[in-house]
Amino acid sequence: MFGVRTGFTSLINNPGQIVMILVGLGFIYLAIKKEWEPYELLPIGAGMLLANLPLTGLTTQPEPGLAPGMAGVLGIILKYGLYTWTILPQFIFFGIGALTDFGPLIANPKAFLLGAAAQIGIYTAFAGAIFLGFTLKESCAIGIIGGADGPTTIFTTGLLAPDIMGITATAAYSYMAMVAIIQPPIIRALTSKKERSVLMKPMLRPVSKAEKVLFPIYSSIIIILLIPKSAPLVGMLLLGNLFRESGVVERLSNTAQNEMINIITILLMLGIGASMPADKVLQTRTLMVLLLGLLAFGIGTAGGILLGKIMSLISKEPFNPMIGAAGVSAVPMSARIVQHLGQQENKRNYLLMHAMGANVAGVIGSAVAGGFFLSYFHKLF
Repeated sequence: MFGVRTGFTSLINNPGQIVMILVGLGFIYLAIKKEWEPYELLPIGAGMLLANLPLTGLTTQPEPGLAPGMAGVLGIILKYGLYTWTILPQFIFFGIGALTDFGPLIANPKAFLLGAAAQIGIYTAFAGAIFLGFTLKESCAIGIIGGADGPTTIFTTGLLAPDIMGITATAAYSYMAMVAIIQPPIIRALTSKKERSVLMKPMLRPVSKAEKVLFPIYSSIIIILLIPKSAPLVGMLLLGNLFRESGVVERLSNTAQNEMINIITILLMLGIGASMPADKVLQTRTLMVLLLGLLAFGIGTAGGILLGKIMSLISKEPFNPMIGAAGVSAVPMSARIVQHLGQQENKRNYLLMHAMGANVAGVIGSAVAGGFFLSYFHKLF
């Protein structure tokens, strides 16, 4: 009786839950001790921990006929924040837009090409997932991990394959946290010491306020007309940026950059962790998803670097091909890695602003890729 009432018996009879509790504790450890993306990994780990403690009812989702008050707080977040409305990742994009300076991209539009090239990992993993027997919708969700863009992964998976939401979202944020481990070996393998030492101009051309205000307006119009289903993410991203750059709604912009994005991050990350109960996660398919996501991220990094090598050959000015590695949308971690490796080879090298242009282009690129998948596969059964 004591065991049933306290949940110990249930836990002992379900060793998978013990495994997931340990994984959640591992995430919490990495967030606190290693400071790996703590704003994401800490609440994800906490959500994972709470979701796998038995008999709590925290993940019970509201359903017709369910008595008021019986739904759990994590279940409400899952149903309305992630699965049914997919509203949380859209507001995250709004906050990201308010935080982002698109000046480096405006000053160097060629960075759009690097951001596009880095999305090759998404489509490679998509094809690989189909080959391994995943459905088309699941393959879209798995492929999008390659952009290392958590909100896009969550939004796309929530609409196409909500059953694998937990693992795809956790994979995307985990790879973001491990950028410093994953990317440097790929960069070193694909570039020579001479290429990594290429000295670029430290400063980009000045970007006027008018350019910064017009950029989110004309970019959203063009992109959404080309791929309408990208509107929920691209539209919110560029709307947030318009608030930032307009200069006339400073209080709203500050709220989006601080209070709003912090609240949404708490809800979103707890929801991701809660979507990883042991019975859904501890399957062979989970390992396949993780490996495909890692492959996608690696190929995306390589795709950006290879285009960077081509651009270095045809550019009239010195061009460091490492910039292409920042074309994935892990902002600003990938740009910092490029800056760090550049200074290792040449102390006078300052690549951060160049890399940030490719990095923010990658954010737009992954959102466009998500919109592309939704355009073709959202209504497919």
